[in-house]
Amino acid sequence: MHGLELLDWIVIALYFTALFGIAIWVIRQKQDSPTDYFLAGRHIGWFVIGASIFASNIGSEHIVGLAGTAAKSGVAMGHYELHAWCVLLLGWVFVPFYMRSKVFTMPEFLEKRYSPTARWFLSVISLVAYVLTKVSVTVYAGAVVFQALMGIKFWTGALIIVILTGIYTVLGGLRAVVYTESLQAIVLIIGSVTVTIIGLIKIGGWGNLVAVAGSEHLNLFLPLDHPDFPWLGMVLAPPIVGIWYWCTDQYIVQRALAAKNEAQARRGSIFASYLKLLPFFIFIIPGVIAYALTQTGQLNLPASDQAFPVMVKALLPVGLRGLVAGGLLAALMSSLAAVFNSCSTLFTMDIYKKLKPKSSEKSLVSVGRIATGVVVVCGVLWIPFMKHISGELYHYLQSVQAYIAPPIAAVFLLGLFWKRINASGAVTALFGGFVIGMLRLVAELNKEVLTGWLYTFADLNFLYFCVYLFLVSIAMMITVSIFTKPPSYEKLKGLTYATTVLEDKQASRASWNKKDVVLSVIILVIIALVMIYFSPLIIG
Repeated sequence: MHGLELLDWIVIALYFTALFGIAIWVIRQKQDSPTDYFLAGRHIGWFVIGASIFASNIGSEHIVGLAGTAAKSGVAMGHYELHAWCVLLLGWVFVPFYMRSKVFTMPEFLEKRYSPTARWFLSVISLVAYVLTKVSVTVYAGAVVFQALMGIKFWTGALIIVILTGIYTVLGGLRAVVYTESLQAIVLIIGSVTVTIIGLIKIGGWGNLVAVAGSEHLNLFLPLDHPDFPWLGMVLAPPIVGIWYWCTDQYIVQRALAAKNEAQARRGSIFASYLKLLPFFIFIIPGVIAYALTQTGQLNLPASDQAFPVMVKALLPVGLRGLVAGGLLAALMSSLAAVFNSCSTLFTMDIYKKLKPKSSEKSLVSVGRIATGVVVVCGVLWIPFMKHISGELYHYLQSVQAYIAPPIAAVFLLGLFWKRINASGAVTALFGGFVIGMLRLVAELNKEVLTGWLYTFADLNFLYFCVYLFLVSIAMMITVSIFTKPPSYEKLKGLTYATTVLEDKQASRASWNKKDVVLSVIILVIIALVMIYFSPLIIG
């Protein structure tokens, strides 16, 4: 096992010099209006959009958590990483409505489609979700990296992360976030590919990996009685979470909203879909490699969540360790920066501006900066409670998202495809679904003292709970909508497929071509091939 040496630190220093050089260049540009600060002036092209979506998604919790879960339980969590089709759904299905409505945030879109109450609910729910999942998980994972790779104490590492990332995010807004994320995405991919290749060489190639790890570690479809990842739950639940995360979550969609036009937003989504195919191979497979190296005595793994940083220290030569450490820091900072900016946008535009509609543009930017700090503090305070839900970081992340995502996904999906769904139905589903999800979270934290049906409720597999909550949310929404007054056509005009006028349809059709379609189909074919190979049909 090797620590970081002088050359490694020089490589890390060069990375940070480039990163903060980009950030300073952006900060010096005009950032006075909310459009400039929160949506980068709506002038972003497809490459930056795609790279930014990928870098926002792939935080240190993915590298640490995915590799850790794969080391312990195999590739089953790969279902969540084959969500490139959900990113396509964002570009092809949701983006035309978001771009047409000219909204800043997803709650603002719900206000246009439903009511101000729906906007309030989603704003609050989203901020709670960011604290429970994105902020706390990202800071925790980053601190694990600092501790395992650099020998820096956990809480010291957590504070370093928050301060460094917060500086350029608060000062530079979304423009600083997306441009630095483009660099971070490149560094992250290079570093992770390097670890995967050297790990495969160390274990003796793919054939040896399959032989040592065994089919159970390389099977996407585990038995129905599997306690954590039964195949039916993995087939049904991840798409629900995926639609919420990729198509309706401010954290991701904000990048598409910053596009120059619909065509650039869609192509950015297609590009992000290709990048999204990578995590399965450069984060999950290294976790399986770490397990195989442990089985053969070539690696000492103190805890599953340390699989990736331990591999970096044990396998990579000097210089390359610095590059991969830079990649880990890139993932950490890009993900955290995206959370910071999304939180400040949601609070400022959906809560503060609603309470104080006469606020100046400059004051809105200032409030957004203050809101960032408050959310981060809340996230750090939640970290100690995370271990009560799951010992594996990525398992924790997906279980909590399974309690939050279903009602939001249901409200957006049915809202676009069925004009009869009204504000009363949407608010009932948002509120009712959120309460049920939070009750499950509280019950899970106190599972040891529960008995009877309460224990059954707390102990139900999180994947099945996600599916049931989605169905319950849909049932609430449809029932309430049918028994209350339907929305008016004029209010819905252009906000559902049934009420979109011919001119809008023609403009949307003109924004894509045959190449966009072919590139999208290729992604679907790749996903299908991966799922077939890592199944009992091939892998055993």
